Amino acid sequence: MNATANFLAVDLGASGGRVLLGRWDGSRFALAELHRFANRPVHVLGEWRWDVLQLWSEIKAGLAAYRAAADTPLAGIAVDTWGVDFGLFDRAGKLLGNPFCYRDARTAGVEPRLFQRVPRSEIFALTGIQFMRINTLYQLFSMLGDPQLEAAETLLMMPDLFHYWMTGRKVAEYTQATTSQCFHARERRWANELLELLDLPSRILPEVVFPGTVIGELRGDIAAELRLLDRTPVIAPGSHDTASAVVAVPGLDQHSAYISSGTWSLVGVETSEPIITERSLALNFTNEGGVSGTIRLLKNVMGLWLIQECRAQWQREGQSYSWDELLALADQAPPFRSLVDPDAAEFLEPGDMPKAIRDFCRRTQQPIPESAGAVVRCCLESLALRYRWVLVALEELLGRPLRTIRVVGGGSRNRLLCQFTADACSRPVIAGPVEATALGNILVQSITTGHLADLTSARQALAASVDLEQYDPRPTDTWDEAFARFNTLIATPVND
Repeated sequence: MNATANFLAVDLGASGGRVLLGRWDGSRFALAELHRFANRPVHVLGEWRWDVLQLWSEIKAGLAAYRAAADTPLAGIAVDTWGVDFGLFDRAGKLLGNPFCYRDARTAGVEPRLFQRVPRSEIFALTGIQFMRINTLYQLFSMLGDPQLEAAETLLMMPDLFHYWMTGRKVAEYTQATTSQCFHARERRWANELLELLDLPSRILPEVVFPGTVIGELRGDIAAELRLLDRTPVIAPGSHDTASAVVAVPGLDQHSAYISSGTWSLVGVETSEPIITERSLALNFTNEGGVSGTIRLLKNVMGLWLIQECRAQWQREGQSYSWDELLALADQAPPFRSLVDPDAAEFLEPGDMPKAIRDFCRRTQQPIPESAGAVVRCCLESLALRYRWVLVALEELLGRPLRTIRVVGGGSRNRLLCQFTADACSRPVIAGPVEATALGNILVQSITTGHLADLTSARQALAASVDLEQYDPRPTDTWDEAFARFNTLIATPVND
């Protein structure tokens, strides 16, 4: 089927959200932003929470904007978000409070207590998921004895929550469910046996659906409120934002790695089966669900969060920098003076990030980056070196070379980081598309509605619709020296 169609993608990230219109003309996609809004956790009574009612209001504003922009029925609507966070609902289907943000401190120190119940190796053997204190499993374990958990009838991950409010149907989309560390990687079902060992209620976990499932139709009352034509299908995409982003990686093959670059950087490859071994456990890699039966073997890297938080702190201090200004300052700063481990625990929570970076450098006996340019250069060089670390580890786990790095998402337009990545990894970097998550969301909707045949044809249509930029590595030995230094800063070095 090549008929024209309009799709809406609701793309919610940890720092902002968008509602985007994808127009399919039979051969190409065009993307238009209908509504953009901020999203930051709210700090109240010592806790970090998400304001989901405000997010719901913004989503509806985006849907209303479609009605103002077009008068044709929508072929589909789908929501994607970040992973691990969830809302709890009572037996009447009411939300039991605003969901926690994964950066909340309630999971600090949970790991040792959890591993006393179930060893780390057993959890990984079941779930194949990396160990991060933000994981849903840790969040739930921190709630043992909490009245909200005891009263809960259903747990819905963030995109599933909004799909429920759209349709009235409570389901768990597969790619999002896998991020929870409560999911059986090989059997592709909830790991109920794990939750029972931890005294966590498996009864709250809903039916699992896979990408491309029509969850239901947009509720009539919502369609009437927003003056939309009803009977619009609400479709499960790869509702974890990285799952959608990976769908929209042009040219992805067995010799390519991807970096979905934004607040987080997700560095990985696409495989047909999870890789759950002693070595992947030691390297703390993750096997998350992908679209069309694929697995995303990857590692989370803290990403542009470091610089986002630096900008926020400098603004609080009265100095506002644009991204272009910061990158220009970083380009002028001396190279390789100071490095950090982007995934160090002290960088996880919101706060004074420049101070945290300086404290890390002081603790590791490195020069202290004082200027904004020096701090940003430290972050960018450290990220590029972390990408190299992950790439080397991926090649070891796969037993094959990875010749190309494909960067998608907002970080794909960060020219300095893309060039640093090519230089650090000694591989060409292909950058784009920027709006990979929304495009991947729309591609899955297009396959579901029959406008595209499969994932292969979807990626081909995408490649015809977007412009890409290539960064070739520049010969330099200084990155090798920096990588040797970087390996001393992290817990599990790899041999390059």
